[in-house]
Amino acid sequence: MNLELTETQKLIRETARKFARERVAPLARELDRQERFPTEIFKELGQMGLLGVNIPAQYGGSEAGAVSYALAMMEMAAADASTSVAMAVTNMCAELINAFGTEAQREKYVTRLVSGEAVAGSFALSEPHAGSDPGAMLTSAVRRGDSWVINGSKQWITSGAHAGVLVVWARTAATGNKGLSCFIVEGGTKGLHIGRHEDKMGLRSSNTVALTFEDCVIPTENLLGAEGQGFRLAMVALDGGRIGIASQACGVARAALEASVTYVKDRKAFGQAIGEFQGPRFMLADMKTQIDAAELLTLRAAYMKDQKQPFTREASMAKLFASETSNRVCDKAVQLHGGYGYIDEFPVERYFRDARVQTIYEGTSEVQRMVIARESFRLLG
Repeated sequence: MNLELTETQKLIRETARKFARERVAPLARELDRQERFPTEIFKELGQMGLLGVNIPAQYGGSEAGAVSYALAMMEMAAADASTSVAMAVTNMCAELINAFGTEAQREKYVTRLVSGEAVAGSFALSEPHAGSDPGAMLTSAVRRGDSWVINGSKQWITSGAHAGVLVVWARTAATGNKGLSCFIVEGGTKGLHIGRHEDKMGLRSSNTVALTFEDCVIPTENLLGAEGQGFRLAMVALDGGRIGIASQACGVARAALEASVTYVKDRKAFGQAIGEFQGPRFMLADMKTQIDAAELLTLRAAYMKDQKQPFTREASMAKLFASETSNRVCDKAVQLHGGYGYIDEFPVERYFRDARVQTIYEGTSEVQRMVIARESFRLLG
């Protein structure tokens, strides 16, 4: 097994790292406090190809693959998890339209997403009473002449107030997962109403809103994939999305570790740096070991995706382990900082808040365990 990165992968990682450290990290604390979506940063991300890392060059993407995308996400999340999650969802929407869309849809919407013209993309699947169970979805789409009319509501929609392109799921048949279809809705479409910005524990500069559709009319050509294929499209998108969230978790954990190493080298107690004591050193050793394991699981899933191998189980394993590792590492980082870890003078309190949702969105840890078990029984049974 070759664990060395290609030149393209190294270039994407270095490009993302430089931008993240020079442009994103200095703004992270201010953006978090103000709950301000960094629109200006997304235009620059688009110019650098980081909103379409795994998108063909003909549509403006970097065409660099899933491993490159995971590496870029790790770097962005280490600087600011809020920016990274909006970047992740935009990449996910672009990949889904590229994979299942018509040529006209790719030319119109993928190009807008990856260039930053659309600002961001939104993935509108969850509803107030349908999160982990898409089959309970109530939002409907009815065919009327040369249009689809959408009615219903969505919940927890990342970048919903800013997205120029939204991928929306709605029910086109009466019951079950087979009755779901997928649609492309442009931001600002009549009948699409943006709810209030959620006041979240973490990821505070990542815009999260509810959406309401009231007789929202879109053209028939905005159906993504075939009618009734929506559940399959959602599962495909979530497999890739879990690589993105695993990468985000690795980046946040890495930032927490680096902040902790700096702190314990500077902070003195009983006449010496606290990093000289065995207790903190063992904590740091465990943190580093767990982060490296999470990164390897994540890169394995991304590699399998690049090789066009089935990666559902591996993506869930990466997401489960990386997200839970991130929570453990950030908890230890706060502990190592003592009282200073509990105030916003040091960044670990933000890392701690940002990490918490990673075991919830894009499929909870419990859902990941269900997927891993199901796939393992299927493959090994």
